[in-house]
This record gives sequence, C-alpha cells and structure tokens, in this order.
Amino acid sequence: MKQKFLSLLLLLTLLTGCAAPVPAYQAPEEGSSFAVHYIDVGQADAALVECDGHYMLIDGGNAADSDLIYSYLEQQGASHLDYMVATHIHEDHIGGLPGALHYATVDTALCPVTQGTTQVFDNLVKYLSAQDKSLTVPAPGDTFDLGSAQVEILGPVKDYSDANNTSIVLRVDYGQTSFLFTGDMEREAEEDLLQSGAALEATVLKVGHHGSETSTSYPFLRQVMPEYAVISVGTDNSYGHPSQDTLSRLRDAEVQVYRTDLQGTIVAQSDGTTVTFQTEKQSSLPTNPTQPAGEGYVGNSNSMKFHLPSCSSVLDMSPDNQVLFDTREQAIQAGYSPCQRCKPRRVGR
Repeated sequence: MKQKFLSLLLLLTLLTGCAAPVPAYQAPEEGSSFAVHYIDVGQADAALVECDGHYMLIDGGNAADSDLIYSYLEQQGASHLDYMVATHIHEDHIGGLPGALHYATVDTALCPVTQGTTQVFDNLVKYLSAQDKSLTVPAPGDTFDLGSAQVEILGPVKDYSDANNTSIVLRVDYGQTSFLFTGDMEREAEEDLLQSGAALEATVLKVGHHGSETSTSYPFLRQVMPEYAVISVGTDNSYGHPSQDTLSRLRDAEVQVYRTDLQGTIVAQSDGTTVTFQTEKQSSLPTNPTQPAGEGYVGNSNSMKFHLPSCSSVLDMSPDNQVLFDTREQAIQAGYSPCQRCKPRRVGR
C-alpha cells in the first residue's frame, strides 16, 4: 500500500514537473519497540501508544472507565505519560482521563480547547492542575517525538461549532508504518483536511466516530489508503455503530477491519516495516466467500472494484452503486479492478 502511494507521488511529479514531497522514513534503531493499544472501553475511545518506553494516551473513555484506564496503565507500567491527548471534549473521550492522572504523571496535555462547560471537563482540568499542568491547544504542523516515533498534528484546520469536528487529528510514524487518529471527525472536517493537503496516508486508521456513517467517506479513505482499520465501539450500542455503510466502504477499499466490540482490546505492534495484531478475544468477523459458478460479477461504481456476487461487500453495497458484468473481461475493460478479499477469478461464461 505504501509502495502504491509512492508510485502515485512519482506519477504526479512526472505529470506536473513539480517535486512532490516523498515521506522520509527513519528506520528504528536496534532494540526499539512500538505498539498501539486500542483499549476496549465500550462505546467510547481510548488508545495507549508506546515507543521505547515512552507513552502517549489518546482519550480515556467514559467517566465510568476511569478505573479501567488506571488499571491498564498500571498493567503496562505506564506511570509517566509524555503526552495525553483529549481529542475533543465529549465525555466518551475525556471522561476516564482523571483515572489516568490518578496513576500517571504527564508532561503535556493536548486538547482543542482550554475551557468547557461540563463537569467532566472540569474534572480533567482539576486533576491536571493537581500536577501543575494545564491544557495546551496544538496547531496543524506541530510535531514531536515519542521515543523513536514521530508525531504530527494534522487537524483541525478550521474552527467548528460541532465538537466532533474539532477533534485533534494526528499521525504517528514509526519507520515505514504509520497510525492515524481522527477522534470523532465527520465529513465536513474530513473534506477540509483533504483540501489542506495534509499527509493522511497511514498503515492503520483508527476509524472516526466509532464507525458512524457520517465519517470515513470514500474520498477520505482514498487519501489515507489504510491496510488496516480499528473501530472502537460498544457491543449492541444504541447508535447502531458501526454503520453498515462505513463497513461497506472499508470493504470496498480492501481494508482489514478490527473491532473492539467483537475482539476486545486490540494491540498493533510494528517493527518499522510491518504491523501485526493481537486481540483479546477471537474474531467473529466474516471470512472471504467462495465463488459461485457462473453468476458473473458485481462492480461498485464508487470504488471501481468488482466482486463475486457472494462477497460481503456486495451485501452492504447501495443498489445505486451496483454495476453487473457477465464476464471478468467486461469488468476490466470498463476500468474496474478485482476485489482483493474475494479475489474473483475467471468464470465459465
């Protein structure tokens, strides 16, 4: 996936005569380590990033998750946080951060605002004040190191009235792998971020807004080009997250999806080149279907991929986006490429 991105940058350079910026990867030193813990906090968000014994906590779940966050940090030995990121002020993201501050000291706490109107926000400020710390509002383009990993703030790039769109967006680079966090950012802010030219490409995407239909649009996915996605979401939640539309878009983009509601806490480890995953529970996500004989193919006019009729992507595909092909050759001649999940082979027609 990264090679595809670099090839596109080279093509852009040849077509425009401009030198497109190619990411400069810094190889991890021998003995370096990196992991992201997507903590299962139900219908909420919390992730612990660890690199070479340095820690960054991104969100902390609901207030009821304070004990869980305390215990998880204790289990990982994360008694000091280089950074704490409150992506935005909703309770399901900042409510459990006081639990972290009960256990760990923190150097820098980032938040899109420094003032709020809720008791949950006041509690966060109070426990930070007990450590003589206050909230800092980062700006797009800010960078800092976390061990041998590099972190860049990408958004928000505008002011918004909707707190979801004020979410801090950041990318963590470790060697040739990268991890994108978007809080609850929705389509309006996604579009603005795309227009800003931010470097969004990532190996792993933390899916925005718990997999809501209002986030993770096709244009955004095309720019990020993730190989993997993690959805932090509660079992049988009242919001219907993750949306079937979002899951369909991820399938069309051939992204391997992990979900906390099905797999519990998810740990992604990187050696600087590849990312491997460990899950708390066995996955119950669907496997790839087998090909039915002689039933042609179904194309998706949004993703320009074609699928077997039994592919799970087809089940969630909007009828308006479906294009039927009798043969594989017809699909390819129409500009469609084969889905890499169901891997449609030639059929006898």
